[in-house]
Amino acid sequence: MKELSRATFGAGCYWCVEAVFQNLKGVEKVVSGFMGGHIKNPAYKEVCQGTTGHAEVCQIDFDETVISFEELLEVLWTTHDPTTLNQQGADKGTQYRSAIYYHSDQQKEEAEKSKKEVATKYWDNPIVTEITPASEFYKAPDYHDDYFNRNPTQGYCRVVISPKISKFKKKYADKLK
Repeated sequence: MKELSRATFGAGCYWCVEAVFQNLKGVEKVVSGFMGGHIKNPAYKEVCQGTTGHAEVCQIDFDETVISFEELLEVLWTTHDPTTLNQQGADKGTQYRSAIYYHSDQQKEEAEKSKKEVATKYWDNPIVTEITPASEFYKAPDYHDDYFNRNPTQGYCRVVISPKISKFKKKYADKLK
C-alpha cells in the first residue's frame, strides 16, 4: 500500500473545499471536519455558533508522487478568497476562516513561502490566512460526507458550489481525475 501525505485546509464551508479537492488526481481521500478550537469533540451546531474556536476544514490524503503539497496550495489560493477575515461569501464567522494547518516543518515552510508568492500574484488585498500547526481533527457528521455530489440540486450547492466547481474544472482541467 502506498504511503499518503496529509494536508488540512480551512477555506470557508467544507462542502466547497471537499467538492474541489476530491476531483484532483493524486487526492485519495477528503474528509470534512473541524480543527483549531478549544473544546474536545465539538458538535456541528456548536461549531456553527462560532463559540468553539474551530474552523470547518478538510483533511486531504494525497499521493505526493502524483500531486505535490505545493500544487494543493495553488488550488487552495485560487478557489477561495484568502483576503476576507472569517468569511467566504455569505458564510460569516470564525468557523469559515482561511487556514492552513501544517503537519510538518516542510509544509509550514512551503505554506509560508506560497502565501508570500501569491499575495501579489492573485490578490490586491492582504492575505489573512492563518498558518498554524495541525491539532486534533474532529470528523463532521456523516451526512456531510461527499455532500455536493449527493445533493447537487440543494440550494447552496446550486448557487455557491456549482459555479465554483465549474470555474475550478476549467482552470485545472489537466489535474482532474
